[in-house]
Amino acid sequence: MAKVSLKERERIDDLQRAGLKIIQDPDRFCFGMDAVLLSYFAQAQEGAEVLDLGTGTGIIPILMSAKTKASHLTGLEIQAESAEMADRSVRMNDLEGKISIVEGDIKEAGRLFPRASFDVITCNPPYLQGSHGIVNPSDAKAIARHEMLCTLEDVIRESEILLKPGGHFYMVHRPFRLSEIMCLMHDHNLEPKRMRLVYPMADREPNMVLIEGVRGANMRITVEKPLILQDADGTYTDEVRELYGF
Repeated sequence: MAKVSLKERERIDDLQRAGLKIIQDPDRFCFGMDAVLLSYFAQAQEGAEVLDLGTGTGIIPILMSAKTKASHLTGLEIQAESAEMADRSVRMNDLEGKISIVEGDIKEAGRLFPRASFDVITCNPPYLQGSHGIVNPSDAKAIARHEMLCTLEDVIRESEILLKPGGHFYMVHRPFRLSEIMCLMHDHNLEPKRMRLVYPMADREPNMVLIEGVRGANMRITVEKPLILQDADGTYTDEVRELYGF
C-alpha cells in the first residue's frame, strides 16, 4: 500500500475488504450504508468498463474493484477537493491501473466520455429535491444530499448516452421517489429490470431502494426479497454483516 499525505481533519478508514482503505474527511462527506449496498447490488462482468457518477470519496469504484473483474472503473466527481481525495485513495491502494478519478460535471458526462462506451454505470445521487433550508450552497454535505448541481433526470439522461446497448445502470435512491425513477428510466430507454427495497428494521417502512435498469431491454422487472438492515435488538443482520466484512 502506497504512502499518501493526509490533510487536516482527514482520516484513513479500513474497508474490511481485500486490505482496502479509504481517505475520508468528516467535515466534508463520509460514505454511508447506501454506497456500500449499491456496490454489492451492482454487477460487472469480466472485462467490463464501469463508470460511477458523482463518485465522492471513490468508495463505489474502490469496493467494486475487489468484488468484480471489471477491466477499468472510472469515478466522475464535480467537487475538486473530493475528486483529489478520491484520487489519493486510489493511489494509496495501488489501484491506479484499474481506477481513474475524473473531475467533471454529471450534466456534461455525455461530452466528457465517448458515447456508448460503458458496460455498467452506477450512481448514488443526491436524494432531496431543491435547496430549501440550505445555509451554505457550497457545503460538500449539502451538495451530496440535495439536487443542487444535478437532478435525477440529469443522471438518467447522461447514463442513457454513455451506456452501450444492453448496458446496465445501477442506482440507490429513496422509495418516495420511486414513481419518478421508474418513469424517467423508461423514458430514457433504461428499462427497470431488478429492484430491492431496504428496510432499517423488519417492522419499519423501507428507506432505500436499489434498482437496476438495462438500456434497450423489454419491460419486465424482478422484485427481490427485502433487505433488512437491523434485527430487533439493533444489531446488524447476518446479511449486512457479511456485506461490511464483519
